[in-house]
Amino acid sequence: MHPANHAKTHPDKAAYVMAYSGETVTYAELDARSNQGAHLFRSLGLKADDAVALFIDNHPRYYEILWAAQRSGLRFTCLSSKLTSGEVEYIVRDCEAKVFIASAALSETALQVARLIPGVALFMVGGESEDFASFEDARAVMPSTPIADESAGRAMLYSSGTTGRPKGVKRMGAVDPAIDAPNPLANLGQALYGWTADTVYLSPAPLYHAAPLGWSMAVHSIGGTVILMERFDAEDALRFIEQYKVTSAQWVPTHFVRMLKLPEEVRTRYDLSSLKAVFHAAAPCPVPVKEQMIAWWGPIVHEYYAGTEGNGFCIINATEWLAHKGSVGRGLTAAVKICDEDGEPLPPRAEGLVYFEGGGQFEYHGDPAKTAESRNRHGWTTLGDVGWLDEEGYLYLTDRKSFMIISGGVNIYPQELENVLIGHPKVADAAVVGAPDEEMGEKVVAVIQPMNWADAGEPLRAELMAYARQHLSHVKSPRVIDFMAELPRHATGKLYKRLIRDAYWAKDGARIA
Repeated sequence: MHPANHAKTHPDKAAYVMAYSGETVTYAELDARSNQGAHLFRSLGLKADDAVALFIDNHPRYYEILWAAQRSGLRFTCLSSKLTSGEVEYIVRDCEAKVFIASAALSETALQVARLIPGVALFMVGGESEDFASFEDARAVMPSTPIADESAGRAMLYSSGTTGRPKGVKRMGAVDPAIDAPNPLANLGQALYGWTADTVYLSPAPLYHAAPLGWSMAVHSIGGTVILMERFDAEDALRFIEQYKVTSAQWVPTHFVRMLKLPEEVRTRYDLSSLKAVFHAAAPCPVPVKEQMIAWWGPIVHEYYAGTEGNGFCIINATEWLAHKGSVGRGLTAAVKICDEDGEPLPPRAEGLVYFEGGGQFEYHGDPAKTAESRNRHGWTTLGDVGWLDEEGYLYLTDRKSFMIISGGVNIYPQELENVLIGHPKVADAAVVGAPDEEMGEKVVAVIQPMNWADAGEPLRAELMAYARQHLSHVKSPRVIDFMAELPRHATGKLYKRLIRDAYWAKDGARIA
């Protein structure tokens, strides 16, 4: 199904609501405005498989533009609002965008980019600026009926760049040209989480990320209602669940941590009984955090493991997880394999690279070498994550291979220590990296974002050193603890760990704090 179908059957139903402002867009309005957007794209000469780049915060016009691109057969690339002008320019050029649409809130960076991308049509939502035409004004004069040559477009998103330069992910395989062809995520939502046209889905994360983008558009496909948070705030998320009677939501572990660290009187203030199924992904969730969420919300907390690449999908519900704590589930759409450095399968409980067999195929746009690196001789694909399988086929993630620290010949995965440190009541966030060490090759460094910056200092450093050694061996514990007011964490929960690591490996020996 498609919003166009629901515009005919339930024209006045809310397709989405902006959580803070309450601005509501009905299915009839979404259909008409996306039609106008499609006509605008055609008037600019864009045809099927051309690209548009979107540099927009969680703005009321976002879905209207996405669905306009989708029904025009376009590739749409959504860019993180946290990127620098150089990073935005790189992606706009790399994805070969013919149109660049930015929001007024990001105009400072957008203006810098505009001067670097000659020949690209420039539009702005929520205002006008030098070099940018108003998207709303340009769209308003277009017909609200469908274009004559509708065909289904799709996202081509870029990796978050947490370990290097962002890579454009292009899913391969035939695309049903019908704009209302079955939506795979909508099918999963219905089968796994009980989604119906009555689903009210809270989207607390930025739409430029694959998960909130895909899941919320899937809700539109079945005729549900999306509640889009303009920004995330832990207490406000609870308030919106009560206010809008939210039934489903997708989270990341960072959201859980921030909600759990609210005062008890705040956490119990709101009625969350409307929730039927919530799910989380994007980053490994520390076991104590997941335990607390299930204790608080009940056995409605699901987890999945997947990537933008779409090569596989693992799922686990709360009941299964309590029996397999720390697991991200079993393969649903592809078989999970753990392989050694040569790409050969390993037995249960042996740690290695996680591969998917028989899942969706993908390529990295313009990077055949990177595409080849993601495959072994069997044709199985990997995202570079490290993990192991138990005897029942449940997958446990250890970390990313590129994050591994080698200290004195010992392989150390930072995630284990990060999970321990985040459990300390004075820690808001934690990142563990390797730093150069003359004797050991690398030493373990923990960078801590304290709950209260006033606590940053020697007493807390000593307390955390002791805390880590209570839970982990000496070799896995930090040799150094530094403090940072806010870690460079992607809004989806992933750390830009390379930025932290680079500070320690810089030639001038720069330190963070």
